[in-house]
Amino acid sequence: MDIDREYQLELLKRMRDAHPRPLSDFSFLDDKDQNAVERYAANMKYLEGHGLVVARVSIGMDGYISTGAPEITSQGIDFLADDGGLSAVLGVVTIRLHSDTIKDLIEAKIAQSELAPADKKRWIDQLRSLPADATKHLVQKLVEKGLDSGPAAVAAIGAYLKSQGLW
Repeated sequence: MDIDREYQLELLKRMRDAHPRPLSDFSFLDDKDQNAVERYAANMKYLEGHGLVVARVSIGMDGYISTGAPEITSQGIDFLADDGGLSAVLGVVTIRLHSDTIKDLIEAKIAQSELAPADKKRWIDQLRSLPADATKHLVQKLVEKGLDSGPAAVAAIGAYLKSQGLW
């Protein structure tokens, strides 16, 4: 079925405008046109699957589609907000890496370096012996150093975003 972004946006805006009440004006939906009902149901179920609406769409055993008054969720309202709404404030992500994970990442970089094998071993042994606080300080220094590299840091960020299909 046709998943239509413009149509979804129209549906979300209609529900936002009706909020806090469910959408009761279905004048835009010709319930005698089976294709229109299918399109509505497919798009509403899709939006519901992403937590943006409570669709109230049911499909019977005989394939008959019944619709109830849908509602936009808080996530749906935030999706429409230019600033991301409260989700942007409440959705702060904290990343915690165990010190052993960080040490493993640094160790791998040392192992890939052009240092002499004896120096690599000495550096890795010293790294492994660092307490958690010293590891935290080392990571902060490495992040600062990486960001201080200016264009190279920006290029690395861009390359990562492109590799993830985000740019």
